[in-house]
Amino acid sequence: MIKKILIANRGEIACRIIKTAKKLKIKTVSIYSDSDINAEHVLMSDESYYLGPSEASKSYLNISKIIEICKKAEVDAVHPGYGFLSENPNFVRELTKNKIIFIGPSENAIISMGDKIKSKMIAEKASVNVVPGFIGEINNVNHAKEISKKIGFPVIVKASAGGGGKGMRIVNFEEDVEEAFLRASSEAKNSFADERLFVEKYLVEPRHIEIQIIADNYGNVVSLGERECSIQRRNQKVIEEAPSSFLDETLRRDMSTQAIMLAKEVEYSSAGTVEFIVDKDKNFYFLEMNTRLQVEHPVTEMITGLDLVNEMINVANKKKLSFSQKDIKLNGWAFESRIYAEDPYKGFLPSTGRLTKYSPPSEDKSMDYEIRNDTGVKEGDEISIFYDPMIAKLSTWGKDRKSAIKFMEKALDEFCISGLKNNLSFLSSIYLNPKFVDGKISTAFIEREFKNGFKGLPIKQYKSLFEIIILSVSAENEIRDLNLKKFDKRTSVELFDFFDNKKYISDEYIVRLDNKMFEISKLDGNLHLLDKIYNKLRVHHQIDFQTNLININIYEDDQILLSTFLKLNYCFPYYQIDFRGSSVKGITRDSVNLELSKFMKKVDDEENKNSLICPMPGKLIELFVKVGDQIEVGQNLCIVEAMKMENTLVSSLKGQVKKINFKVNDLLKVDDIIIEF
Repeated sequence: MIKKILIANRGEIACRIIKTAKKLKIKTVSIYSDSDINAEHVLMSDESYYLGPSEASKSYLNISKIIEICKKAEVDAVHPGYGFLSENPNFVRELTKNKIIFIGPSENAIISMGDKIKSKMIAEKASVNVVPGFIGEINNVNHAKEISKKIGFPVIVKASAGGGGKGMRIVNFEEDVEEAFLRASSEAKNSFADERLFVEKYLVEPRHIEIQIIADNYGNVVSLGERECSIQRRNQKVIEEAPSSFLDETLRRDMSTQAIMLAKEVEYSSAGTVEFIVDKDKNFYFLEMNTRLQVEHPVTEMITGLDLVNEMINVANKKKLSFSQKDIKLNGWAFESRIYAEDPYKGFLPSTGRLTKYSPPSEDKSMDYEIRNDTGVKEGDEISIFYDPMIAKLSTWGKDRKSAIKFMEKALDEFCISGLKNNLSFLSSIYLNPKFVDGKISTAFIEREFKNGFKGLPIKQYKSLFEIIILSVSAENEIRDLNLKKFDKRTSVELFDFFDNKKYISDEYIVRLDNKMFEISKLDGNLHLLDKIYNKLRVHHQIDFQTNLININIYEDDQILLSTFLKLNYCFPYYQIDFRGSSVKGITRDSVNLELSKFMKKVDDEENKNSLICPMPGKLIELFVKVGDQIEVGQNLCIVEAMKMENTLVSSLKGQVKKINFKVNDLLKVDDIIIEF
């Protein structure tokens, strides 16, 4: 029996595994790099051991060092989580040699299914539908071009190993094959130590649907239903849900049957996921099999009531599955939102830095709903360039899809992160999208709905709400100035019949709200809120100055019209309010300051226009130009690697390279001037 587990991973998945181990009274051992010395997974475990430098290749991918720690800690088993060594057969082989249990499938199953090229061959043999393409390894760029032309564009160039969107490039034209091949192979090598690639037909706007299976060592394989993972950006999943609104019972049964057939073909055991792409006519094709726990496993746990980590440990302990297919009932609906350290307003560039504020919504569970937050960080932690940019996985469950979405909207409202950029507003905008709400989605959803990038949602829908907040906070400020009320870190003010009685507001205050000014003492008495007109409202708000969250409740008579959380960055007279994908800046000035503000100089941003500015923290891994080179608009200049993804920076002007300030392998900060022209 397993009594002590080493988790060969970090971050939220390491914390997730530790939680289940604690419930089972199994001792846990964590490992850490230089960047993770004070990480949450280290603090949660019973024992912890130092691995090495921050680079994954020198720490979390160092098999010999991890085996050495396993022996020193005298562990019975290793759980690999996902990523890193989770699908590395060499790791399994070394553990087996040293009589350490691997909590996952066999070495042979990983070799068969972990290699995307070989898995397609096996899938064909098992009569599983496969995507049209070249089932074999691509030798070089010319080979990639030849195969791509045979298949017909668009194609997708993919790493044979690994997953998570790494080592994947969609190619629409022959002239783009070379760049896609080089970037995909480089990412694959850095992420999985395996640069082999293959090419297959890229199906435009399909759905990405996967079947979760669990299998024991006695030939029993059970499908735990599907997950819809179609909301993706750059092949990286953003939002997942279970079940899928697109599947009917017949399609669910057919896909599950093929997933089970494939698992039995390779004598699979433990948790695994068979991924399919499904076209609009409900034709489905095998994509790959992930021989590990998936990032998105919480939504399956929420609709089945199973603990997948617990089941994996049971299988590793040579136990039979305690349930059969007929026992699996899909209950309710669940969503998972991946919260990333990235700036959606600037092309989703990675963001690093310290979490000066980190306040997730409270986890809660009842008969009607569930809020779950899987995370590996805490306030004060540093998000570095060395690992995946995911901060947390926020999941909600409801009795149906509509209610699960509503719970997610509220939970995202309550999630507060400061110190670095994040995608909370972007996630909110997706859940508010009518097409998403109706289930009209595909893998091209983000690309289609945000053709010109994410600019935030128009403030029109919430303008009156933003006005109410600025007005009520301005009133509170005057109360504070008049010493009529003492305030601490949490404070509130009630304004009865606010738009009839301005008893707290002086006549001379004026608000500028996104370049539109109005006198707050002379605001039109008729207020448009939630598509209705009101003239007598009672506003109650409470600000938590530690998190910048404002809980606002608006009443008409005794009926509550709105109760929600917003993010308010507030330093009177300046405001920034963020709510569900909309953002507004406001300023409250008296008449004298308003007049003087006309003489403020505009900021001149001419200084750096002849420079290539680093848009993200990362490592400079390749330079394509040298001093003296003539450059054209759109020319590739360099590659910056950030959070395991490679980003090619191109020229926005025509000119000549005057100076290069960094060399390959240098670490870069945001706004570093890489090249001067």
